[in-house]
Amino acid sequence: MSLLAFLPLIGDVLDKVLPDAGASDSAKLELMKLAQSGELAQLNAETSLALGQIDTNKVEAASSSLFVAGWRPGAGWVCVAGLAYTFLGQPLLAWLSAVQGWPVPPLIAGDTLMVLLTGLLGLGGYRSFEKAKGVAK
Repeated sequence: MSLLAFLPLIGDVLDKVLPDAGASDSAKLELMKLAQSGELAQLNAETSLALGQIDTNKVEAASSSLFVAGWRPGAGWVCVAGLAYTFLGQPLLAWLSAVQGWPVPPLIAGDTLMVLLTGLLGLGGYRSFEKAKGVAK
């Protein structure tokens, strides 16, 4: 919890401890400045972290190595292959195995694929939104 949440309580304590209204007001002002600088420092740290991640993503995307730049497309293709098997391959193979008397092929956990698909489509949707706004190329 931030210091800003406690400012009213601390202000009441300062009013009781410092009988002079001017001294109490200046102490409250100084306290607010300290609280705001802490909030701004935290925001600055979070922004710096996000900018560092963006720089890392740019370096990875510019790499010619398949193992550096290809992991995101690789995750997409794994998701596509898993969905194709789950919704097309496995049901057709199950039907064929029932006709031929073979064992039924295994199922893939659909919830795991949906988590991957949601993440991939969410990022893809955000990219499309950026393109529509003219932010991304």
